Amino acid sequence: MAELLLLSDPVEFRTCGDGVSLSVEFDSVAELKSWLRLAGLDGPDTLIGEYENTDRDGRPYRSMDAFPVWHGWKIYARAREYTATPPLDPAVAEGLAALAVTR
Repeated sequence: MAELLLLSDPVEFRTCGDGVSLSVEFDSVAELKSWLRLAGLDGPDTLIGEYENTDRDGRPYRSMDAFPVWHGWKIYARAREYTATPPLDPAVAEGLAALAVTR
């Protein structure tokens, strides 16, 4: 586990109930890819899936899953990041503009 933390900055990791699997979540696809590269797990033997989709609220996101075997652990690694920021509600934008003027 120390090596995982030294090579990356996962948002969460936990052991699964089977005692041989580890679930690891990253903030971004770039962070997951970096960890795979630094750990030497970015080769053709690692099952990796990348896709883009839209959340229920309409926000587009990019996601990546990777399933390497690392130091005897079966890893379920995941990253998800939103690719666009929705526009602010007009009332919120107006309130922020008014606040900026008063400063």
